[in-house]
Amino acid sequence: MNAIAQEGLDLLEKQFSISEDEPDPQGILLRSSPLNTDDYPSLMAVARAGAGVNNISVEQATARGICVFNTPGANANAVVDLVFPMIGVWLRHICKGIEFCNSLGDLEPSLVAAEVEKRKAAFRGMEIAGKKLAVIGLGHIGVRLANGGIHRHMEVKGFDPKPVLGNIHMLLPEVQLTHSLDDAIRDADFVSLHVPLIDKTRGLCNDDFISRMKKGAVLVNYARGPIVEEQAVLDGIKSGHLGGYIADFPTESVIGNEKILLTPHLGASTSESEENCAVMAVREISNYLRYGNIINSVNFPNVETIPSDRVRDRLIVINKDVPGMIAFITNILAASHINIDSFKNESNGTIGYNIIDMESDVPEHVVNEIEANESVIRTRIISFGR
Repeated sequence: MNAIAQEGLDLLEKQFSISEDEPDPQGILLRSSPLNTDDYPSLMAVARAGAGVNNISVEQATARGICVFNTPGANANAVVDLVFPMIGVWLRHICKGIEFCNSLGDLEPSLVAAEVEKRKAAFRGMEIAGKKLAVIGLGHIGVRLANGGIHRHMEVKGFDPKPVLGNIHMLLPEVQLTHSLDDAIRDADFVSLHVPLIDKTRGLCNDDFISRMKKGAVLVNYARGPIVEEQAVLDGIKSGHLGGYIADFPTESVIGNEKILLTPHLGASTSESEENCAVMAVREISNYLRYGNIINSVNFPNVETIPSDRVRDRLIVINKDVPGMIAFITNILAASHINIDSFKNESNGTIGYNIIDMESDVPEHVVNEIEANESVIRTRIISFGR
């Protein structure tokens, strides 16, 4: 898999063994390497040091009771730090200006200053202040970008089809929330994408999307490459309707176009971002493997509980989210005269996740009875040895 920042790995407790080539791990830390979870029979958890999980077989993981984590917000500063400079580079014709300066080496030194004064008007640009920015996707990155636009005196509109209340509360009051995609993009000078890559967003920016943008507007993609149909971008530029494309995903079809400004997937590539992502991912997977607690899972419900000093065994039951599972589990435990210290259940519409703390050991036959239920996906016992 990918190299994980050492600052994160240093947080792993001594009971964990770290290996880059373990054939059958219980947990995997990774960044953008593709992962088929079916290749690892004992796998219990995957932590992605980053936000996107399109490189992980999440559906297969869910079917096997494997918890998949990501690190939302850990790389948000890095992405925002790059998007605004790239918009500035576009508006100020910086790339062409640099090319011009590099060409001055062929002149006599005494002629350089005069040539600069003669030609600099060709690179006259515009300022960010006063421009209209549409932010599509109001997660951690989108919210910070929208707020950053306000700080740069832009007019900012934001749209998210499924907004998270906690994120919306972080928006500055000057950000205009729209109720439709059209309202956000129709008059924007820059349309910046910050949505996850899922089935519904794959190819989101197609011919129809671009046709609804203002003539001459620039599309900005620092989310995921496949969200944008590149042929639609090329057609939009050729027709003159799309003013340009700024993206973090160079491909054969879009390189070499003077209306396209590309960076080599640098959005989250800062030492601070990699450290933040690694630390968060390690804490998530460690907490899950040690205690069964879940924070920032993309396929399981979030649930946390601290075992009391009385608890000897913690039983984890992962099941399909169907009625009657709590009663089913408690009846089996009661029939074996096992006292429950605490029972925590959460669900997300697909998965039901149960943490049951007990003051005694859990016999194997009890686990077997629970696993016999066709709605149970996986069980696990965490022993505290008290």
